[in-house]
Amino acid sequence: MTVDWITYAQSLTDKPVKGMLTGPVTILAWSFVRDDQPLADTADQIALAIRNETVDLQAAGVRIIQVDEPALRELLPLRKSDQAEYLEWAVGAFRLSTSGVADSTQIHTHLCYSEFGEVIEAIAELDADVTSIEAARSHMEVLDDLNAIGFDLGVGPGVYDIHSPRVPSENEIAESLREALRAVPAERLWVNPDCGLKTRGTDEVTASLTNLVAAAATVRSELDR
Repeated sequence: MTVDWITYAQSLTDKPVKGMLTGPVTILAWSFVRDDQPLADTADQIALAIRNETVDLQAAGVRIIQVDEPALRELLPLRKSDQAEYLEWAVGAFRLSTSGVADSTQIHTHLCYSEFGEVIEAIAELDADVTSIEAARSHMEVLDDLNAIGFDLGVGPGVYDIHSPRVPSENEIAESLREALRAVPAERLWVNPDCGLKTRGTDEVTASLTNLVAAAATVRSELDR
């Protein structure tokens, strides 16, 4: 479904373009779901369809594929006794959806709009090469949770809040990056907004991303010195 779009986007630049897909748990959370079988079975069926798409993206030359799971925390059962079973099949469905590509294809995931402390170990178990996560408004609080469980993969804490039309300054974004670097070494740190940009206008997105790129360059130069 997405191969033509990503192939076209990639044709416009020599830099890598991520394939972008929605994960099985998030599709379940935001859909009208059949109720004649366990939710876990439906999650696996969706995961197999996503798996086919990741394989097709890889075959088209896409080497970075992001499978978003912002609803991982949203579907967590209220009863503590039900949470372990849910997290087991939710993590399993994600890993099934990303299991068809080669090790050389980088898998990303993204999580947002939730407090993630209760599911932090499950986030690690997703085993994505890079996890981008909403962090700007909490001032990188989630990084402490990840460090507490020994998380050692790539992480992209959001460095500016995309929920308002306000354009963050280069200095503001640079300070967020410096704050992130206090918790994550530079070789594992990715630079990105908190979440997707579809609710923002073109002018503000262009200005914000221009400042983000400039801030990243500034902080890299500081590290080089």
